[in-house]
Amino acid sequence: MLKCFDFARNMGFFAITVRLVFAVLCGGLIGMEREYKRRPAGFRTHILICLGAAVTTLTAQYLYLELKLYTDVARLGAQVVAGIGFMGAGTIIVTNRQRVKGLTTAAGLWTSAIIGLVCGAGYLECAIFATAMVLAAEIFLIKLEYRFAKKKKDVNIYLEYRNANTIECVMKVLRERNIRIDGLEITKVGGENGELSYHAVMALTASAGQLDEEIAKELTSIDQIITVEEL
Repeated sequence: MLKCFDFARNMGFFAITVRLVFAVLCGGLIGMEREYKRRPAGFRTHILICLGAAVTTLTAQYLYLELKLYTDVARLGAQVVAGIGFMGAGTIIVTNRQRVKGLTTAAGLWTSAIIGLVCGAGYLECAIFATAMVLAAEIFLIKLEYRFAKKKKDVNIYLEYRNANTIECVMKVLRERNIRIDGLEITKVGGENGELSYHAVMALTASAGQLDEEIAKELTSIDQIITVEEL
């Protein structure tokens, strides 16, 4: 605990003001990065979440220290930690390419709420350090993540074929090219004349450049294959 922040640990008017200001600053800094990247939850959203969480902690402390209502001080804060999930869920979407987006923003909202609780408790040094770590993860570590992501590519492909054994030929071609199969879902569909066809969705991971038009042509050339599409 840093001595320079001891003034903010009591329930005086100045200490409470400082805590709330810190909540606005910490939430705003995280929100500015999200706003710059045009994410659904931006500057104002992060400020309001962080500020609201700080007020929650202050209210719990006020009930205990000033009104002498001897209850669990952490109870209100626990509700913030659990309840912020509905806000994060609203930022997560699944694109038409079956990719999940918004997880980082959802995690940032949750972390902003925790930082708000910390500010409301007067633990300002922790709030400053946590905000710095969040910004470092969102601004600098993302470059490292992209560097690794370029080496690998995840894709889902959709197949239609007539013979049940055809999928074995498809898997053989993919293994020969060192393309990893992460998931496979097959549906059997009946036709008008009693003929059966099979629909499969495959989740693949390969090195950059492996999942190209050439592999699609090779799969299409397999006997009994009707359609090959990338989702």
